[in-house]
Amino acid sequence: MPMFPESFLWGAAAAAYQIEGAAFEGGRGRSVWDDFCDREGAVEHGHSGAVACDHYHRFKDDIEIMRSLGLHAYRLSIAWPRVLPEGTGRLNEEGLDFYDRLIDALLEAGVTPWATLFHWDMPSTLFAKGGWVARDSAAWMGEYADLVGRRFGDRVVDWITMNEPQVYIQHGHNDGSHAPGLNLPMREQLLAGHNTMRAHGHAVRALRAASPGPCRIGYTAVGCAGCPIDDSPATIEAGRIATGTVDPNHHFNGPWWLDPVCLGRYPEQGLEAHGADAEGLDDEADLAEMKAPIDFLGLNIYQAGRVRAGEDGRPVDVPLPDGFPTTHFDWPVVPEALRWAPFFAHERYGLPIYITENGLASMDWVSRDGKVHDPNRIDFTARYLEQLKLAIDDGADIRGYFHWSILDNFEWAKGYTRRFGIVHVDYETQVRTMKDSAHWYAEVIRSNGASID
Repeated sequence: MPMFPESFLWGAAAAAYQIEGAAFEGGRGRSVWDDFCDREGAVEHGHSGAVACDHYHRFKDDIEIMRSLGLHAYRLSIAWPRVLPEGTGRLNEEGLDFYDRLIDALLEAGVTPWATLFHWDMPSTLFAKGGWVARDSAAWMGEYADLVGRRFGDRVVDWITMNEPQVYIQHGHNDGSHAPGLNLPMREQLLAGHNTMRAHGHAVRALRAASPGPCRIGYTAVGCAGCPIDDSPATIEAGRIATGTVDPNHHFNGPWWLDPVCLGRYPEQGLEAHGADAEGLDDEADLAEMKAPIDFLGLNIYQAGRVRAGEDGRPVDVPLPDGFPTTHFDWPVVPEALRWAPFFAHERYGLPIYITENGLASMDWVSRDGKVHDPNRIDFTARYLEQLKLAIDDGADIRGYFHWSILDNFEWAKGYTRRFGIVHVDYETQVRTMKDSAHWYAEVIRSNGASID
């Protein structure tokens, strides 16, 4: 397989609540995920992120693993309640000092930090004031972004404001399976998403104003796509239409969450589909808040649907056959997702694209030889990367790839029952074991993708 572009960025990712632990140490405040984990039956086996991978105490060892793999970059998230325990106001120097040490250690190891501001851990105090449904949430986010920009902007250049609003609105505010565990009417769900995008705009402006040096700022959403089942123009057009369509029955689409941020407007088809629930959301002042110029678009891509063109040219879903391969999460293995989701997003928005998450949950354990053999993860990643290269060959400006995840970790409502890492974690002993996929990925990085074949 041809090598990727010479400047292509190879990284791995994780999120604060999923790996840090030390949930009640160092002056950290509570988050909605601490509260959700306290609910009986909310998380499998009663698991929580209170200890997780103990990265708070073991980050130097974890960074040494990153260095040994040759990672160019590590996408981390800053825990909002660790630096602002009440969400606004009082700073927590212990929390800020932790991220100072983490960032400095990454830079010393030659690994570039990419910092995400919000990866789902809203401070509990702010949720009590209305959370994302409250209009004030945009200003709360701006204050938080100002703080971290001033504190870390001398060393952190690459920022992401939000992570996957589709997920925390759908699962946190619609079906209640994630924190904060709400079942809101659609109107309030849309308001929470609306304020999320306003908050993104506030964060972008605050970061640019506060950073003492240059910065690059992006926004990460789920990369949704209807993948054409062949390369005929009619089928590709059907895929384009499917990818650009808003289904009012759920939040897993791109345009509703990307058009306001990138284009300054909601998609007309989406406004019509949501009807009265969306009334007034196309307020010009609010849309102007959302559309703060960004430098790149992040897409988290794991799966996608498949479509063909009907007789009228409209997309027709192509069901997966019986026995189709799935991951341990029962997500279908659709490598073409990494071709068409970034291709259609770049075509629609004209922004550079980074794949900010891609990976799979697999059934991994330490074998009798002391190693972790995960051939399915290697095969999965190779197939997806091959498709990503096709998108680049087709002209999409895709500049980097972050594997999810660097470590096995707390997988939200599934607790510790799903393993996404290229490094195995024994949660009782906290022993780390690099999986076969970690060694494979190190060679992919070293060869800039040439070793995939």
